[in-house]
Amino acid sequence: MSKELFDNVSIRCSRLTTRAYSTSFSLGISCLQKEMRDPVYSIYGFVRFADEIVDTFHDFDKKTLLERFKTETFLAIKEKISLNPILNSFQKTVNQFGIEESLYVQFLKSMEMDLDKTTYDQTGINEYILGSAEVVGLMTLRIFCNNDEAMYQRLKPSAMKLGSAFQKINFLRDLNADFTQMGRNYFPGVNLSDFNDATKSHIEEDIAADFKAGYEGIKQLPRSARFGVYVAYLYYLALFEKIKNTTSSTVLTKRIRVRNRRKLSILAYSYVRHQLNLI
Repeated sequence: MSKELFDNVSIRCSRLTTRAYSTSFSLGISCLQKEMRDPVYSIYGFVRFADEIVDTFHDFDKKTLLERFKTETFLAIKEKISLNPILNSFQKTVNQFGIEESLYVQFLKSMEMDLDKTTYDQTGINEYILGSAEVVGLMTLRIFCNNDEAMYQRLKPSAMKLGSAFQKINFLRDLNADFTQMGRNYFPGVNLSDFNDATKSHIEEDIAADFKAGYEGIKQLPRSARFGVYVAYLYYLALFEKIKNTTSSTVLTKRIRVRNRRKLSILAYSYVRHQLNLI
């Protein structure tokens, strides 16, 4: 028996993790060219497990768990195997596509920041977003470019901006859980105890600029990746528009969602534009 069966079991775990935690990303990944899907599932599974440690496992020693996860990540990549199926899938993608160590190191650093840091200045939040979102976009971009270094370097700034936009929308969507339940404030200089519509509008202007820059990169992606990323982009755009049309007091007390029916309509709309080459 070769390791192939274990690798197949491992990637099934990454797929299951993605589908269980995010219908929107699952939808986007399913629209990628077939050979790209499993590598992207493996990245999502990796970042999801790390995020779960710092956001969910409150009854456990999160610092120890994250440090163990970090150690096992490096070992998996070095040894090209892990008995943790999520890490086994991730190491395979890292080694196959030459994903730089600096990217997943920066990601893990941002996860460590979530263990005890609750407020940020502008420098701090820039570093947090770099690790928690922008480098994740760069890891997936490595897959989309498939060893085309010139394309990767050209699209790198747009991928980072798109990741930043997604993360900032997540900050607004999860405002109640982050601030009320965990005491986190990801908006430098903003007093969330006095969060108002004017402050919310200022944050949204910043997100809109990131969205615009990110979309320019989507248009330049290979056709094999463009459809799937465009679906995710439109989903987040729909979430963004819904948040913009919601009062600051509601955003602070309620998690805003996009209904599954709306997600399906986004998928259909995206498919038509993709087929007509209108993205």
